[in-house]
Amino acid sequence: MHGTHIRNPLDTVLRYEGAKAQALAIRTRASTPKTPMSLLSKSAKAAISTGTGGGYLNPSRIPTGTTIRFALTSDEPVEYYEVWGEDAQGKPKPFRFDHEPTPDEIAVEMGEYSRRINREGTGNEPAKFAIALPVFNYDAGEIQVMNITQKSIIFALDGISQMPDYEDMLVIDFQLEKKGSGLTTEYKLTPVPRKKGATPIIEAAWEEVTGAGFDLTRIIEGGNPYKK
Repeated sequence: MHGTHIRNPLDTVLRYEGAKAQALAIRTRASTPKTPMSLLSKSAKAAISTGTGGGYLNPSRIPTGTTIRFALTSDEPVEYYEVWGEDAQGKPKPFRFDHEPTPDEIAVEMGEYSRRINREGTGNEPAKFAIALPVFNYDAGEIQVMNITQKSIIFALDGISQMPDYEDMLVIDFQLEKKGSGLTTEYKLTPVPRKKGATPIIEAAWEEVTGAGFDLTRIIEGGNPYKK
């Protein structure tokens, strides 16, 4: 007659707890969404999502329905007037002046370039007042030159700078939203708190470009602000 094997109660408890843990792990894996791996690099996504590239940020190239976030690294904009010309192949080029230019001054400066025609096709595009500011573009993760000819954005920046709550424009962020297209394009500029932990990154990026000889005033003469 064989002896009766008495099961150790502790073994039963351990097996039960182990089975529960395994079932919980399976349910957790099934319910936890996977994080997709991005095909494009961060800089590539920034270039296609905000219309940036080559160290410049132009609001007119921001796709409709897009909002970008940036921080000013200087509150002293370079002011100028901008006129666009085209060469024989239709390639555009901006011409900038530190004053409002006369038609003769524009013609002399453009040389062989032809002045761009306005939307209505009734004459030349007028010289537009513009400002340029160095900014940290969060999407691109780098310092860029923001060239602004849109009066609504310029007025909004100036208005924000005069608000007591935003006296120091260099410690906050801005969000710029674009809606519509063509003549119905609208921009909305909103000041927002500085993104947590971003200040050291912005300061390091700014020190890097200024240390390499960054000079925004070169933009007026058609030079490269990042290098001589």
